[in-house]
Amino acid sequence: MLWVRPYAEYNSPTVSPEYRVRPATLADASVLVHHRIAMFTDMGVAVDADVLEPAFRAWLADMMPAGTYRAWLAEASGGEVAGGGGITLLPWPPGPRYLGDRLAFVYNVYTEPAHRRRGLARLIMDTIHVWCRDEGISSMALNASRDAQTLYESMGYAESPRPMMFLPIVRV
Repeated sequence: MLWVRPYAEYNSPTVSPEYRVRPATLADASVLVHHRIAMFTDMGVAVDADVLEPAFRAWLADMMPAGTYRAWLAEASGGEVAGGGGITLLPWPPGPRYLGDRLAFVYNVYTEPAHRRRGLARLIMDTIHVWCRDEGISSMALNASRDAQTLYESMGYAESPRPMMFLPIVRV
């Protein structure tokens, strides 16, 4: 897991003015589902899209109206969605590294292949950082793919000395 240093420690690069970022809404659920499935597929993770698609769509229907999940989409000048990313806001207890009460966990950062290498992932991340700063959230975490690790490190993210561990609970 990677954690971000304070917001002021990075600078945003210039991205072509042909792109703009806007908040995603529940009306964008199909593209958000597409990004999530494509992200895992690009990382080489086996995905049963027929199972994941309705499950993630239902999750979005609960989490987006509640404000727990927020997402942003980068659109090309013609309105085509070129990429996106989102965060889940988690209640988080103050601790030695962070005295805040919420943590933003970043995921679903994805750029369509035709729009890659133009700074869109950085633009989306910068947008997320600004939103978090404005909301008083000063700590963020994410799991980086191998391809994205350099980008996140260049933005100030660093590997946590205490890796997160997961235990899948099997329903009986």
